[in-house]
Order: sequence, then C-alpha cells, then structure tokens
Amino acid sequence: MRASLTYAWRITDYIEVLKPGATFLLTFIGGCAAVLAAGGEIAAGRLALILLAIALGSAGCNGLTNYLDREVDARMVRTAHRALPSGRIAPPQKVLPLVLGLILAGLVLAWFLHPLCFVFGATGAVASSVWRKTVSCTFLGMVASCSPVLIGWLAVKPAFDLQILLLCLLVVVWVPLHVWSVMIANREDYLGAGLNYFPLSWSVRNVVKTLFGLALLLCVISVLLYFTGLHLLYLVVAGVFGLAMVVASGNLLFSTTAKSAWRLYKLSAYPYLGIVFLAVALDAWLF
Repeated sequence: MRASLTYAWRITDYIEVLKPGATFLLTFIGGCAAVLAAGGEIAAGRLALILLAIALGSAGCNGLTNYLDREVDARMVRTAHRALPSGRIAPPQKVLPLVLGLILAGLVLAWFLHPLCFVFGATGAVASSVWRKTVSCTFLGMVASCSPVLIGWLAVKPAFDLQILLLCLLVVVWVPLHVWSVMIANREDYLGAGLNYFPLSWSVRNVVKTLFGLALLLCVISVLLYFTGLHLLYLVVAGVFGLAMVVASGNLLFSTTAKSAWRLYKLSAYPYLGIVFLAVALDAWLF
C-alpha cells in the first residue's frame, strides 16, 4: 500500500512538471481557433486529433521549460516547491525522455495534420526553450503562445487571413500582460534570485503604465476581431472581459501594489483568454 502511494506521488510530480493548467489553456485556445477556421463545422475526429497534437506538444514544451528553469526556480520562494527545484524528481534529467518524447509525438501529429502545422509547432518548441529567464523570454513566449493557435487554424484552413492575424495579435499583446503582471507581483522574489532583466529593470510605475496601454490595445484588438465576421455574442463577451482587463490594469496603475498585479495576472489567464476564445468558438458554432 505504501509503495503504491509513493508511486502515485511520483506520477503526480511528473504531471506537475508538464504544467497541466498552462497546457490545458494552450490546447483550448488552439481548439477554439480550429472551430473558428472551420466556421463551426468540424468533424469530431479531426478536432480530437488537433487537440491531441497541441496537448502533447504543449505539455512537452512546458516540461522542457520547467527543466531549463529549475536552477533559477530553486532560488525563488514562489517556485522552489516545484518538483524539479525541490528535488522530488532527482536527478532532474529523468524528465527529459518524457518531455522530449511528448514534443516529438506532438510534432509527428502536427505533420500529419499539415506541414505548416509542423513548421509552427517546431517554431514554438524552439521559442519556448531558448534564452530562458532573459529579456528575450517574453517575446519568445509570444511566438510559443501563438503556435497552438496557428496549429489549430492551419490544420483546418491552411491559409492566412485577417481573422487568424488578429487572433495571433490578441495573443501577442496578452502575453506581456500575463507575464509582466506576475513579475510585478513577485518583484522582490525575482530580484532576490538575481534576475533583473526587463521589465524588472524598470521602475514599477513605468511598467504599470505600459501594462495599462497594453490592456487598452488588447481591448481594441478584440473588438476589431468582431468586424471579421463574428456576431453579437462574441462582441458582448469580448467587450465585457476587455473592459475588466482595462479596469484591473487601471487599478494597478493607481495602486502599484503586488496584490493588484496578482489580480491582473489571475484575471488574464482563464477568465480572460479562455473565455474570449470560448466566445470565438461558440460564435462560429452557433451562427
């Protein structure tokens, strides 16, 4: 019985390394992009294959970033408890066969879906694994975060148009809002770990001004997406949650507190990005 419990905990540690929350979000927005590309009419088998390809690749990339960040994570209070920096998986190299196998499996499925899916999947994998915890990581995160959306779209509609460009632009603007807000919320933790790259090298006041501007831009982009053929359902959802992001970033602008930054961070993930992409998919499916 004790051996079984130990084995279960070890499995849980490996699952934790794959960042299941982030993996789910990336898989979800990629699936929503596929539904939009199909105009709401997509075969269940095709959608399942798209979701599997994105889930495998995203889980593998998330696991790889956890492995590459393990030494920095060990120096931070917020992340020191994770499976790799805490030593619950030792040596840390034990996760590499799993994460590399998942990335490979995701890329194989992406190639089966369409060669362009493979190209953007591979691009996302590279972007998520280089220059970790540097000034470049946020901007490479934009590339990596657009990868699931592009895979979902191109697997159904292997062509670019204004809709997919605006979807990707929405993600590009969302990434720094999401990443920089958590960095502000845990600023002293980052600095204490020896990290002082942008935006940590800026004053908090200047960073929150930038975040407020990004929140306004995010709201504008989400509304512009409505004019590409979406309907009132999407516009209402995008408007309400876009306004919520503006209000949350505005509160941070005036307070500049870690608590306000954390609220913006929590709002930006599932409540904002998840629901806006859900509205995109429902709009395409219902109308």
